[in-house]
Amino acid sequence: MIRRSMDQQAILLMILFCVLLGLQQVMIKSIAESMPPLSQMVVRCGLALPLIAFLAWRQGVGWAQYRQYWAAGLLVGLGFTGEFAFLAWGLEYSLASHMSVFLYTAPIFAALGLHFLVPGEQLTMRQWVGILCAFIGMLVAMAPSADIPDIPHVLFGDALGLCAGLCWAATTLVLRRTALNQTPPSQIIAYQLAALVVLLGPVVYGLGQWQHIELTIGVVASLTFQTLVISFVALLLWFALLARYKASQLGAFSFLSPLFGVFFGVIWLNEPLSWNFIAGGLAILAGVFCVSRG
Repeated sequence: MIRRSMDQQAILLMILFCVLLGLQQVMIKSIAESMPPLSQMVVRCGLALPLIAFLAWRQGVGWAQYRQYWAAGLLVGLGFTGEFAFLAWGLEYSLASHMSVFLYTAPIFAALGLHFLVPGEQLTMRQWVGILCAFIGMLVAMAPSADIPDIPHVLFGDALGLCAGLCWAATTLVLRRTALNQTPPSQIIAYQLAALVVLLGPVVYGLGQWQHIELTIGVVASLTFQTLVISFVALLLWFALLARYKASQLGAFSFLSPLFGVFFGVIWLNEPLSWNFIAGGLAILAGVFCVSRG
């Protein structure tokens, strides 16, 4: 299937997608004391799975289709599980604003993979410069700063955010290199949600995190948003866009997500910002923009 260039509708939908994902880390972090982030991932994916499965069934996806692509489905499920496991783990150490930036380095890693694996998406000289700029920005953003308390923990969380970005990029590459790119987005998301619940559910139970959950109004509201908006609407929107438009051009707008994430983190959670993180984050976003506009 030939992906086309982005039009006005795609631009508006991508901006909406970025706003929603910009809220994700803040929503998770805001209720972390009442419900550990990893538990939030399992619960929200477990609640969203029946909705996605029902939608897939309405679209004609039966058990035979799931079995036909089980190997590729397992790969995207592992990538998805890794992404959100690292995200949840990182949020226990780092700031939501930091995780927003490092998670969305995914377009950089995806562009590198697409260059070597997908015909027609080779990088130009400007894109290589953007990649170099982004990697320099990562080093600057992760440099120790007196403005950030508990530096070792924050740096560890930042590194986990980069790992989450790598997993997201790997998932994109699997989708582009396997027959899953011809299947309905609902089927792909069903693989991902099921894999996360099956793999991380026992981990959450083994760690005893269920004993630390307090079902406050804030927890219920956050989980409702994460389930219906993030794990259902936003994921369907992302895969629908990925199936129709060039991944590199979609990445041109993905830099908006960390901007929204930083904004919500500072406004909502009153998180501090260091000058090196601001400079490094801007370099990362500039690199993502250069890579994606190529």
